[in-house]
Amino acid sequence: MAFGWIDEQARLRRSAGLVRTLRPRPAESPLLDLASNDYLGLARHPEVTGGAARAARIWGGGATGSRLVTGTTELHAELERELADFCGFEAALVFSSGYAANLAAVTALAPHGSLIVSDAGNHASLIDGCRLARATTQVVAHADPDAVRKALDTWDGGPAVAVSDTVFSVDGDAAPLAALAEVCREHGAGLVVDDAHGLGVLGSGGRGAPHAAGLAGADDVVVTLTLSKSLGSQGGAVLGPARVIDHLVNAARTFIFDTGLAPAAAGAALAALTLLRREPERAARAREVAGELHARLTAAGLEAVRPDAAVVSVRAPSPEGALRWAADCRSAGLAVGCFRPPSVPDGISRLRLTARADLTQGQIERAVRVIGETRP
Repeated sequence: MAFGWIDEQARLRRSAGLVRTLRPRPAESPLLDLASNDYLGLARHPEVTGGAARAARIWGGGATGSRLVTGTTELHAELERELADFCGFEAALVFSSGYAANLAAVTALAPHGSLIVSDAGNHASLIDGCRLARATTQVVAHADPDAVRKALDTWDGGPAVAVSDTVFSVDGDAAPLAALAEVCREHGAGLVVDDAHGLGVLGSGGRGAPHAAGLAGADDVVVTLTLSKSLGSQGGAVLGPARVIDHLVNAARTFIFDTGLAPAAAGAALAALTLLRREPERAARAREVAGELHARLTAAGLEAVRPDAAVVSVRAPSPEGALRWAADCRSAGLAVGCFRPPSVPDGISRLRLTARADLTQGQIERAVRVIGETRP
C-alpha cells in the first residue's frame, strides 16, 4: 500500500515519545510567552504592525513573483540597504525566510570541488545547505576553532568555507567568531555565519554577533540572518561583500526560483529596524533578562546553561519528562519551548526559554516559580 510505511514510523515515534503536534494559538493568549523568538517584543509593537499594514496597502498582499521577475520592489531594496548599513556590511539580499537564506549562502558559496567545515551544533537549515551543496562536508566538534583548523590543514583541494551559527539555538551559547575568522584567514577560507539569534541582541545596539566580534564588513565573512526573531517580522537575508551578493543573485536557487518576500513582512522589518536604531537599549535588556532567568533558575536548583544571548536552556531528565514538563508549564499559564531528539544532536532534552526584552520583573519571577514547581 502506498505510504504504508508511514504507519510504522508513527508507531516508533509514539513509543519513543517524539510525536510532534500543531497547536494553533488564538490572537490573544492568557499564557506568559517564553516560547517564541520575539526577543525584543516587537512582533505586536504598533510601529511594526503599522509598517506591515502600510506596506500591504501600498504594494499588495504578495510580491507577485520571483525577485528577478516582479518580486523586487523599492521596499525590498530599501530594506536591503538598511540591513547592510545597520549591521555594517557592504550589501544585503533579502529572502522569503531565514531557512532559504541559509540554503542559498551555503550552496552558492560551496561549489563542486570545495570543502565545507560545519559545526556539529549547527541549525538544520545550515545542515541542509551542506547536504544540498556539491562540496565535500566535514562536520567538526562544536565551537572548536582547533577542529576547524585541523580540517582545513588536511584539505588540499579547491575553495573552502567554514559554516557556523553565531548563537546556537539549543543552548544559547555563542561561537568563538574571532578565533574562527582567524583560522579561516590562515587557510584562505571563507566564513559563513548564521546570526539568527544574535541580531537585535548582541553587538552595539543589537547590530549582531559579527559586529561585536569586529567582523562586520570583512571581505571574507558572509552573514545570514532572519527577520522573524528580534525584528518581529518574517523573512531572511544574506549580508556580505557586494560581489558575494551579486553572485547569489545569479547562482542561489532559493533566490532565483522563489517568490519574493511579502511586502507586509518587509515593511514590518523596516519599521522594527527603525525602532531598534531609536531604542538600542532593547538589546541590552534582552541580555539582562536572560542573565536573571539563568541566575534564578540555577538558584532554584535547576540545571540551566549560562546564556550568551537571549536563549536560556534548562535540562530535562528525558524526552518524555521534557514533554510533560512543558505541558505542565502550559497548564500553569506559561508557554516554554521543548527540545527533544532528534532536534538536539547530543540527545539531551531541554526546555528552551526566550528572554524577551519586554518581560517585567513580575513575569520573570512568575516564570521561574512555575518552572520550579512543575519540574519532573
